[in-house]
Amino acid sequence: MPQASEIAWLIPVFPLIGAVLSGLGLISLNKKINNSREIVSVGLISFVGISAVISYKALIEQINGYQSVEKLFVWANAGDFTIPMGFVLDPLGSVMLALVTTITLLVMIYSHGYMAHDKGYVRFFTYLALFSSSMMGLIVSPNLLEIYVFWELVGMCSYLLVGFWYDREGAAHAAQKAFVVNRVGDFGLLLGILGLFWATNSFDFNEIATGISQSISDHSIPIWAALLLCFLVFLGPMAKSAQFPLHVWLPDAMEGPTPISALIHAATMVAAGIFLVARLQPLYSIFPSIQFIIALVGTITCFLGASIALTQMDLKKGLAYSTVSQLGYMMLAMGCGAPVAGIFHLVTHACFKAMLFLGSGSVIHAMEEVVGHQPVLAQDMRLMGGLRKRMPYTSTTFLIGCVAISGIPPLAGFWSKDEILGNAFISFPAFWFIGLLTAGMTAFYMFRLYFLTFEGDFRGENKELQKQLLIASKTNLDEENEEEHEEHGSIHESPWSMTFPLVFLAVPSLIIGFMGLPWDSKIANLLDPEEAETAAKAFELKEFLPLALASVLIASAGIIIAYQAYFVKKINLSVLFAEKFPSINRFLSNKWYLDDINEKLFVKGSRKLAKEVLEVDSKVVDGVVNLTGLVTLGSGEGLKYFETGRAQFYALIVFGGVILLVAIFGFQSPQVS
Repeated sequence: MPQASEIAWLIPVFPLIGAVLSGLGLISLNKKINNSREIVSVGLISFVGISAVISYKALIEQINGYQSVEKLFVWANAGDFTIPMGFVLDPLGSVMLALVTTITLLVMIYSHGYMAHDKGYVRFFTYLALFSSSMMGLIVSPNLLEIYVFWELVGMCSYLLVGFWYDREGAAHAAQKAFVVNRVGDFGLLLGILGLFWATNSFDFNEIATGISQSISDHSIPIWAALLLCFLVFLGPMAKSAQFPLHVWLPDAMEGPTPISALIHAATMVAAGIFLVARLQPLYSIFPSIQFIIALVGTITCFLGASIALTQMDLKKGLAYSTVSQLGYMMLAMGCGAPVAGIFHLVTHACFKAMLFLGSGSVIHAMEEVVGHQPVLAQDMRLMGGLRKRMPYTSTTFLIGCVAISGIPPLAGFWSKDEILGNAFISFPAFWFIGLLTAGMTAFYMFRLYFLTFEGDFRGENKELQKQLLIASKTNLDEENEEEHEEHGSIHESPWSMTFPLVFLAVPSLIIGFMGLPWDSKIANLLDPEEAETAAKAFELKEFLPLALASVLIASAGIIIAYQAYFVKKINLSVLFAEKFPSINRFLSNKWYLDDINEKLFVKGSRKLAKEVLEVDSKVVDGVVNLTGLVTLGSGEGLKYFETGRAQFYALIVFGGVILLVAIFGFQSPQVS
């Protein structure tokens, strides 16, 4: 039997087979396939399950020291020019594959309950399988060109899933926004890939790094050109991993079904950018200025996401901005030259963020029973409260996720986030301070979400508040009057298919952090044994404790403030902050005005430019074409009278012409004196 690492190419193939079969069935036997939804879902889950088994075996082999596998074939060639394709399975790929298959499997199980009554159930599962296959293909890609192919497939699937409920205006707009913003980053990525190939004649990660270094040393390309190419490639991860200023698509992506929000935020699309930067570390490590830019972008992103999350009342959008912030931490680690720390935080974050998003879906699913199928109301925390007693599994797992992401030991988030902050303290102390401040903000807004949702009294039956929220959200009240937000049911715990993934994910959220202890990091030993050995030897408790204590204290302070404001309710922090700092409050509530700036500069600006181009096209270009046609038509209309077919008429014309020529030359002849 072959080793799992040798057949890693099958990991993305199995979900792809399932997606193709399901998709063909929807096209040819739509009604029959939709009526067999359970069979389809079990089949697709089984295909992903097979991929998961192979991924786990491959991970175990890599842990046990099995060598990395790379198999290539020539996809296209012309003379000396060749394009190799194939797959690679190394420690980084094995960790990512195990993560993606696990989260995808749990999300699909969860989706069986969450999407049970949706008419697009089979279509949703088909998209999920294709999405996971694309991400798995990206992970095993051995070079930049192959990665770009799967990169675009991941983007296409995210567009389909964010806009899954395409009959909703918000979902359609969110899908378009995600598509357009990612096109900006992907265009830069494509230019960078082509430029790097021009400079090095290779798409291979290590060969590109070696070739660029050699080209700079022998002055065949200027340093500014190499820096530009590196930055262009980085634009792709900036968009995919929602880094400032290309982060604006991710919060709006919440318009899609909650399971896909969990998958995008935990293990697929946003993880693709972090993964690519990790793959390109041999290249980026050559240029300290590029690493500084990566760290700067990550720092701005982590602070921006946390600051906006402070004012969010939509449960899913609060978690979305939390993801933006945590992605900033991961990118900060990459900029500090610590890809192992960034990947470690990606793994821990995937566990508790998937759990938090699926928990929010469980809450929204229950809230819809009370407020009707109104996303605006079902996701607003001002209508929640008191859900802990009615939803014990959801509330407990959500609390575990809040503690983990806040960085409280010994849960997973503490170890991974603290490792990033430790590297930032060494490389960029100013960035460390901002990251530390953001850690306190993270703890505050996460427990704000928890207390508003699960503690206190239930506020969902307040009809007046419901009406005010609908007016504030500019929802068409006339269309909603039919339901009048009557009480359709009561809050209750979700079915087992939705609670099982929550309980399952709670386990790694509690214990997986111990895989990255700074004095004995198992994940570092797997991904980079030399770095792990160096870090273990350099570890000193007296240096670790002050930084760790600082992060725990600031996180604890954030939790205490949230407890006082939203549980004990001794202070009305929202009103107090709005009164004391109205400008800052408006700035944060309006998301740093970045959406408004994009709307004015790019959306309205592009529309204005398009109208001006249309004017030029219709009046100048079309005018020239129409004038040419009119001249041709007029001259033809006049000349047709000379085409009589009578020889006498033609002879008369010739005679008249001769007389005219004689007269002209006669007047021009010189006078004889």
